Amino acid sequence: MKLIIAILKDDDVENAVQSLTSESFRVTRVASTGGFFRKGSTTLLIGVDDDHVDAAIALLRANTTPGADQKRATVFVVPVSRFEQV
Repeated sequence: MKLIIAILKDDDVENAVQSLTSESFRVTRVASTGGFFRKGSTTLLIGVDDDHVDAAIALLRANTTPGADQKRATVFVVPVSRFEQV
């Protein structure tokens, strides 16, 4: 299992979340501001099976727009050694 941490521009969040959830990905939104874009942004936390990472990233890529620096989003893929819902 992997955790995708995606930092998106606020303008792209709705389209990205809708496309991910329509493909049955579960998404948690966290409002954030910081050094990546130096303006309002949203961090998405997406837990996926290893074989679905590329599909999730493709949806993010397809549903975000490049900024002046041509970056669409900042994405981290982190291994998850344990997952529980309590």
